[in-house]
Formats: sequence, C-alpha cells, structure tokens
Amino acid sequence: MTMMQRWRNRKRSHFPLLGFILLVFIACSVLFSERTILIIEKNPSDSSPESTFTYINPNLEPTSDYIQELDRFSRCNTTGEYSGKKIRWVGLKPESGGGRRKRESLERCDVFSGKWVFDDESYPLYNESDCPYMSDQLACHKHGRSDLGYQHWRWQPHNCNLKRWNAIEMWEKLRGKRLMFVGDSLNRGQWISMICLLQSVIPAEKRSITPNSQLTIFKAENYNATIEFLWAPLLVDSNSDDPVNHRLDERIIRPDSVLKHSAKWEHADILVFNTYLWWRQGPVKLLWSDQENASCEELDGLGAMELVMQTWADRLASKSKYLDKQIFFVTMSPTHLWSREWKAGSEGNCYDEKAPIDNEGYWGSGSDLPTMRMVENVLRKLGTRVSVINVTQLSEYRKDGHPSIYRKFWETLPPEQLANPPSYSDCIHWCLPGVPDVWNELLFHFL
Repeated sequence: MTMMQRWRNRKRSHFPLLGFILLVFIACSVLFSERTILIIEKNPSDSSPESTFTYINPNLEPTSDYIQELDRFSRCNTTGEYSGKKIRWVGLKPESGGGRRKRESLERCDVFSGKWVFDDESYPLYNESDCPYMSDQLACHKHGRSDLGYQHWRWQPHNCNLKRWNAIEMWEKLRGKRLMFVGDSLNRGQWISMICLLQSVIPAEKRSITPNSQLTIFKAENYNATIEFLWAPLLVDSNSDDPVNHRLDERIIRPDSVLKHSAKWEHADILVFNTYLWWRQGPVKLLWSDQENASCEELDGLGAMELVMQTWADRLASKSKYLDKQIFFVTMSPTHLWSREWKAGSEGNCYDEKAPIDNEGYWGSGSDLPTMRMVENVLRKLGTRVSVINVTQLSEYRKDGHPSIYRKFWETLPPEQLANPPSYSDCIHWCLPGVPDVWNELLFHFL
C-alpha cells in the first residue's frame, strides 16, 4: 500500500469522528439558544442573556406577620446599594379595531397642542371667593395677588375646540359614581379645582365634605356621586402617606406593592392618577416586601419611579375589575424655578410673572424628558386601559400661574427671606382659578 493510499484511508477514518463532534456542537448550540430565548421570555424587559437581575412578582398579599405598614415613624436599620431587582410584569396584548380607531380619532384632534388665549368674558369659570372648599395654599387673590390676569386664560387647541364646560352635564356623567383623584398635592389641587367647578349647582344642604384625611370625600346627595382625593404621592406604600405629616428626612417606599392604596381606589368608578414631583427630591430608600429587619436599598429617583410605575401598571393590567373603570393618568406638572430659561440673563423665578410664555414648544428644566419617556413606555404597554391627560406642554407656558408669594405659608418666615420674595416663592403649585381648571376641562372632554 502506497503512502498516498494510507493517507486517504486515514482521512476517511477521521470523517465519522469529525461528524460526531459537529453534531454535538450543533446540539449544544441549539440547547443554549433555547435557554437564552427562555430567559428573554421570562424577563421581557431585558433581552440580555447575561442578565443577573432578580425579578420580583409585585402586589402579592403578605403571607407573614413581619410585613408592617410603613408610616412616618418607619426607619431603615441598614441601607445598602441597589441590588438590581426588577418588577416582573407583562403589559396587555395590543388591542385591535376599536382601540386603534380611538387612537386615530384622538390624533386627528390633538387637544394638547395649542396656545393660551386671553378670554375675560368666559373665564374664570368660577370665582375664588365663591368656593367654600378653596385651599389657602392656592387662593392667590385672597393672599394678596392683585393682578388677576392669570384667571382669564383659555386653552385653545390648534385644529379643534375643547368641549365647552358644563357643570350639569358633568354631574350627569358622575351620577351614581365615584370619581377619585389619587396622587400628590398637585393632584389635590386638581381635585379642589373640580369641586369648585361643580359645587355651585348643588344646594348647600345636599353637599358635604369629610374632614381632611388620607381619603377625603366630597358628596353630592342629589346625584348620589362623590369626588374624592386619596393622598398617595408615590403611588406605592410609603412612609409619606400621612396627608399632613409627610416632611421627612428620608423617603422609604415598598416598590413592589400598591395594595394599601389600591384597597381604597379599587372602589372608584373613575380614577385620575398622578406622580412626579416627589421623585425629583433625591435618592429613595427601597424596602422590598420580602426584606426583614428593615434592610433598605438606595436608588435614584428616576429608577425608583420606574419600579413604582411598573408595580402600579401591573395592578391595573392583572385585575379584571379595572375593565369597567375609566382610568386616567395626568402627566408631569412643570415648575418654573429659573427665569433665565425663558428670559436670558435674568436670575429670578416665577415671582412677579404676569403673562404666559409665548414661545411655542418651550420646554424648561422643570419637566424631565427621561421621566416622560419612561412613563410613556409603561403606559404604552397598558394600551387603552389608561387614557393620558397630557398637561405638561400646555402648563409649561404658564409661568404666571403659580402662587409665588401669594399663599398661606405654614411656617414663619424670617425677615431676611421676606425681604427677598423670589427666595420663598412657590413656583410648583397653581393658583385657583387657573391652570388646573383646564386640566379638568380636558378630563371632561374625554369622559
């Protein structure tokens, strides 16, 4: 046998071995790919097979006694770095037909794109002094503001008109129902606005309001209807859920549970949610429901808010009881803390501002774009289950609408601060009558 023949025989004898090795490699590749796909399917918000995140199922009923409700006396025994835990939730399946047609219809009439028009014939829709439920924090004229132009601005969409406000029609929409606002002090301002818009057509003996508490209820007996406000500034359970005593050194939340609040809001027929401002106040302490001994983690505001929005969305998506409710989410309310953003070279804020910004598309630092995108991503997965009331851009123009110094301040201000009005101006909340009335006109438009 020649050398060439021996080489050919040896080459043929290696083929079965090489084929076997190739088959093993292919099989392992398939198994690895299937495992990767399984990981991605289980953790849909993370497409990386290298992920080391732990996914938490939110809103589980407590199974042990160590889970205590958070209150203003709650403290973290220890605080560590954020562990990377994520909320496991699955959005609703895309809706066909009706939902798509509804969205297309809304796009043809974008009521959130427009301009402010001065209208001293039709606005304000009520007088500040005629509303017995007005808050001293929002009653700007009562507390010394003499220029009343802020009360006379009407929102005019570019290509259509808002439905004209009608208190009787609104009460008919609410007949036999519970309308509940859930959120922070800005949502409370919208709640007060709604009461002031509606209360005048209800006889005094047919209306009542409960004392200020976490859940405050205005009732109209002749319509068997209520307009309610639930103080839940962070939406999930937190140590800031006392409506009065919530100015704390550290914010502690249970990022995986809305159960304390949802037990109250699930009885309402129409829900209006908001949350934003409190997430802009620095890091947040996370106390997961499965953590004993008050072992907390610390996370930046945006990251914590994303966890909370997902926990909130999970509750709405996973319970059939929400199918019969109308649910709205009000987007972030802007602040006007730096006048240089609309007037170059100035160093003030909203103090002494008397007219809206007339630069269409103006966007200041008081509205955080990454937060807006995150909220949009969460709400998109909820489909038509939640309708969005986008108040951000239209409110951005209203640098003139804040109380600034014309409100009741609960603390005594020192003389040096009183001598410098911008130093204590409230450029966060809104005077009433004013901007929140338009938010409620938008709500009326969509109900």
